[in-house]
Amino acid sequence: MSLASQALPLVGVAIGAVVSLVVSAVNDRARWRREQSVRWDERRLNAYAEYAHAVKELSSRYTRLAIARGVTTGSTPLEPTDAVLEELAAAEAHRSALAETLWLLGDVDSNTAAIKLNHALWHLEWLARGVPTTGIATWPEAFLEFREARGDFLRAARCDLGVRGSQIAHDVPWPPPWRPSNHRGTSGS
Repeated sequence: MSLASQALPLVGVAIGAVVSLVVSAVNDRARWRREQSVRWDERRLNAYAEYAHAVKELSSRYTRLAIARGVTTGSTPLEPTDAVLEELAAAEAHRSALAETLWLLGDVDSNTAAIKLNHALWHLEWLARGVPTTGIATWPEAFLEFREARGDFLRAARCDLGVRGSQIAHDVPWPPPWRPSNHRGTSGS
């Protein structure tokens, strides 16, 4: 038996072992990437959801302050007592902290939409508190701007998360047609 015929099976075994190691390493790396992707997707989903909830909660409270000041109409006014203003400050600080997570985990479109949403939310706050603003000066206009900014943020977040579809809902008029005209400026989801 020649040396070549004896070495051939050993070379085959060595090549098989190398191929097996390479395939195993590639599979391990792909699995690790999938696990990391799922891990970050879950964190991004939580960050987007918590932030959207905090913004919605603040907009509701600002609307109630605006009702108390007579800026808009509605059935649940919130008087701007010291305790209420402290709660609002704490809620705003919480929203701001949640925004930091967005800047770390969100994509450029979602982060840009979040900044625009912040501006629209702060506009509602200023109107509710009676702080002079420029541009849009009425509650209904500012609230519509807020709703559009919120919709843009949710669409961008859905896109970043890979959620199918870009629309959250079909065109639904706001305020709803059943609402009397003297209540057209109040909030909604």
